[in-house]
Amino acid sequence: MDTVFEALITPHRSLSRRGLHIIIAFTCTVSLCVTTLFWWLGAWPIAGFNGAEVLLAVVLLRAHARSARASEFLVLTDSELCIQRTDSRGTRTEQRLPSAWIGVILEERQGRTPGLYLAAHGRRLEIASALGEPEKRDLARALSEALHRWRHPSFDNPQLRQE
Repeated sequence: MDTVFEALITPHRSLSRRGLHIIIAFTCTVSLCVTTLFWWLGAWPIAGFNGAEVLLAVVLLRAHARSARASEFLVLTDSELCIQRTDSRGTRTEQRLPSAWIGVILEERQGRTPGLYLAAHGRRLEIASALGEPEKRDLARALSEALHRWRHPSFDNPQLRQE
């Protein structure tokens, strides 16, 4: 099977692993300084609340960083479009749609990022939910063009050229 189109979709994360550790260390250091100051001033109950807030911030930052492992891999071949999804835990699922019947739908949603759907045989499947609006529009255009080129091939036969 010849591959007609491939796309790897990953959520954008601007913070590296090292950057995450720096942010967490900075947050803990500032929190410790503030907690120590309030402890010396006699407001020791602040320590428990501040510790809980820092713990919550660290848990949320780590969960956000872990979600960067999620991805979608689209492979369009002569016979089908395979969508391989990997979630943040590493669980992989795979769905296949026949290439001949796929339609690409970019659905506008008021006040939100448009939805990108693949439609085939009465089924609608949302893809690229992690992308922003410009990236979804680019992916929809590229996938539509790949499907169009596959469905309407142009043949170059030198014997049929007019001179």
